[in-house]
Amino acid sequence: MTLYLAGILDKQRDIRAIHDHARDYWSDWFPRLPGYGAYVRRLNRLADVFPVLLERLCPEGPPAIAIGLTDSQPVVLAQQSRRFKAKVARQELANSGYCPAKKLYYHGVKIHIVGDHRPGTLPLPRYIGVTPAGMNDGPAVESVAPTLAYRELYADKAYEYLTRHANLPFTVLTPIKKEKGQARLDSADRLYSAAVSRLRQPVESLFNWIQEKTGIECASKVRSFRGLLVHVFARLAAAMFLLNARPQSA
Repeated sequence: MTLYLAGILDKQRDIRAIHDHARDYWSDWFPRLPGYGAYVRRLNRLADVFPVLLERLCPEGPPAIAIGLTDSQPVVLAQQSRRFKAKVARQELANSGYCPAKKLYYHGVKIHIVGDHRPGTLPLPRYIGVTPAGMNDGPAVESVAPTLAYRELYADKAYEYLTRHANLPFTVLTPIKKEKGQARLDSADRLYSAAVSRLRQPVESLFNWIQEKTGIECASKVRSFRGLLVHVFARLAAAMFLLNARPQSA
């Protein structure tokens, strides 16, 4: 696990590259490093440990601010036409979905983050979840809403229906969607949408930062459900280690 996490933070993007890098440069630190196949099997046997490690690296207790931000990010096992033949983790978790931000049809999973708004810096994640790619963003937030101690939660248009949800413990604010047949929003709605988008922009920056540090979006070399768990949760754990335990490195 130490080797895998260190390799991710050293920008090695797959297990083969991490293993080769350790063999060539870190052999003094890992003198009993097994062969590549045995190393992959060991990682897969430890797949259930990475979510626990991620939980330990995330903050506990109520947020210090009443404003939360939320968004999602794709993890792609196969994309475009190749997604129809993809079988990795299809029975356990992954399925086909669409990412509007990237205009991408893909087979894989989706990462959801809800975090504290912190002006001038990246949000502090309070909830991190993984769902099938085809699941809408809103239900992921609804499932954890009772545990979120926010007054307001800012999100993109995919969460718009939650703005009319009366049973949530917080108010959801999203950019205003145009009505069917409406050519453009009026000035007040455009200003409101711009203000909401500006406030929620840091959560997009957080996902871009996680991708830059870990390469989490590309999982095309993953070949099993447990391998998918390792890929997703180890990279999230590495990112949260930088963000929370070593903020000066972030």
